[in-house]
Amino acid sequence: MTPRDPLVELVRGGVRLIELGQPFFTGMPCSPNHPGFRMTLARRHGDMVRADGGSAAAEIIVTGGHVGTHIDALSHVSQDGLLHGGIDAARAQRGGGFSSHGAEQLPGFLCRGVLLDIAALHGTDILPGGYEITDTDLAAAADRAGITVEPGDAVLLRTGWARRFDDAATYLGAASGVPGAGVAAARWLAERGIRATGADTTAYERLAPGAGHSLLPVHRILLVESGIPILEHLALEEIARQALPEFVFVLAPLRIVGGTGSPVRPLAAVTG
Repeated sequence: MTPRDPLVELVRGGVRLIELGQPFFTGMPCSPNHPGFRMTLARRHGDMVRADGGSAAAEIIVTGGHVGTHIDALSHVSQDGLLHGGIDAARAQRGGGFSSHGAEQLPGFLCRGVLLDIAALHGTDILPGGYEITDTDLAAAADRAGITVEPGDAVLLRTGWARRFDDAATYLGAASGVPGAGVAAARWLAERGIRATGADTTAYERLAPGAGHSLLPVHRILLVESGIPILEHLALEEIARQALPEFVFVLAPLRIVGGTGSPVRPLAAVTG
């Protein structure tokens, strides 16, 4: 008998999946920089009925690639006309899609996930709008959780902002700003060789109150300089409630050829 893969044995022993993403629905919060998510039924039951009485319904979905829980491909941001690895952005984007660093080149993820709960570190449910997460915050949150961030990890930052997802105006933070990582935090993560990072906010990095089209230096550091994909609009309340600082992180981006991002459904796999 062929020996069974140990991973199969582990899964058969009982694994729970915890949602780390928000549901997709018409009217959900969306940055004004991107076209929003829309879904409607293109065919309803009864529009066409087969001879045996069967019928089918189907929808049409229209969305930007950076709406709802999603991952940024490395083609999403350039600096001085260059993508990660010094690739010419103008040349790569000819033809209506990217020939380099497109979303179809994003890997699947099956790796250690690490939750750094910055809100809990500061003894609050939700960080204030515009709060900048620093390298000191990240180190302290890791110490508090008893973990060390290691190469290949997917590091998720909890601000508590997902609690405001049902109130689009507040969640997007035009007046208040949005908490998020600052430059020092981005460099701290990049120095540790992580595989990906994400947060429970609309832009991952700090948005200042009333900033409008803010500069996005953290995106530059992670995507362009370091080649680290960014996840946004995560839902981290459940995994924080269960006090799980580390877990198996599972993610499969859509293979959108030439795209700059992909909607995703991230999961945490834990035993028990």
